[in-house]
Amino acid sequence: MEEHEKQNQEAQNAASRREMSELQSNYRKRARTMSDHYSDLTDHYADAVDINRKKSRASRAAVGSVSAAVTETEAEGSEITGSGSVPGTGQQRRLWVKDRSRAWWEECNRSDYPEDDFKKAFRMSKSTFELICEELNAAVAKEDTALRNAIPVRQRVAVCVWRLATGEPLRLVSKKFGLGISTCHKLVLEVCKAIKEVLMPKYLQWPDDESLKNIRETYESISGIPNVVGSMYTTHIPIIAPKISVASYFNKRHTERNQKTSYSITIQAVVNPNGVFTDLCIGWPGSMPDDKVLEKSLLYQRANNGGLLKGLWVAGGAGHPLLDWVLVPYTQQNLTWTQHAFNEKMSEVQRVAKGAFGRLKGRWACLQKRTEVKLQDLPTVLGACCVLHNICEIRGERMEPELMVEVVDDVVLPENALRSVNAMKARDTISHNLLHHGLAGTSFL
Repeated sequence: MEEHEKQNQEAQNAASRREMSELQSNYRKRARTMSDHYSDLTDHYADAVDINRKKSRASRAAVGSVSAAVTETEAEGSEITGSGSVPGTGQQRRLWVKDRSRAWWEECNRSDYPEDDFKKAFRMSKSTFELICEELNAAVAKEDTALRNAIPVRQRVAVCVWRLATGEPLRLVSKKFGLGISTCHKLVLEVCKAIKEVLMPKYLQWPDDESLKNIRETYESISGIPNVVGSMYTTHIPIIAPKISVASYFNKRHTERNQKTSYSITIQAVVNPNGVFTDLCIGWPGSMPDDKVLEKSLLYQRANNGGLLKGLWVAGGAGHPLLDWVLVPYTQQNLTWTQHAFNEKMSEVQRVAKGAFGRLKGRWACLQKRTEVKLQDLPTVLGACCVLHNICEIRGERMEPELMVEVVDDVVLPENALRSVNAMKARDTISHNLLHHGLAGTSFL
């Protein structure tokens, strides 16, 4: 048995040696094959590089000869963006750019261009557009240089306004106006910045005493609620997911309703009865509820510290807290008839703010989609949209009904909704007067 086992072991060892020999032989063959293949590839690419190098030399030589011939024979009327003399040589220096068609803008810029078509493209009349160009002329105008002619102020403003009005991507803006994509992007930011610096202090400001009196009377005629000087509302603007603080900008409520991941930033505004914004707070992340946005606003600081709204009300929504100067509807369950009547009148005041935001988003379609603007530049662009909205509202620019957008923003009730005992008593008194003096309707029944 021992002899038999010994023979079996020797047979196994011999078989193992044969297998090892075959494996080594196959490995050497494959290695030689791979080496030969790699050598062939190296030779092939070396030949290709030599051929390309020769072709490149020949192309450069041909281009040089053609350029020399063109320089000698070209007339001064050739299409160039600018020319200047090279000092000491007497030669003309020329800058060549890609040929782009400006036919669409040149057609719009004609004095006989139809008013309706102009308003459809730019969401405003020619007279309002001219006013904006005149106001921004000093801030956005550029001088011609030796290499190129400056883009006119009207075209600069038109690029920005058309981009805000349509929300079209920059590549389409580039085709419409015959300018480079990067140039259009730069123009939009420059004009928006000029609008914020030059026009915002003039067209977006808190009303003076005389204006506040008129606003109070108008709101009281609308709702029967006295001493209301503004309707406050907070809306969300969709954005692309930012690279930093993504969770802060995640809009859970819009995501759940639309079944699509949403990120946003907020715009809080106080609106007068004519739909004009009198106060703005722009740029806080979309995850922040309305009451927190209010606490971060400059209006909150001015009202709490300086008595800006002493004895006056700003009408807020259910997402805002009840303060000495913020009047909000009742939010508890099982409301009385008096409280129902008050909420109905408050909804009429809130409808003013919602309508203003509906026209804002309808007039400037860039607010309806995620824009290409970087997050740090977005408050400037949104501020410019609000200022242009005010100009159009003040000048009575009518908007087509089909452009109107229905504003939908989910309300989150604040954790501490009742923050003023005096305000609670004042609200109860107003509610009582509305119902028992015949100022409240009964549609809630």
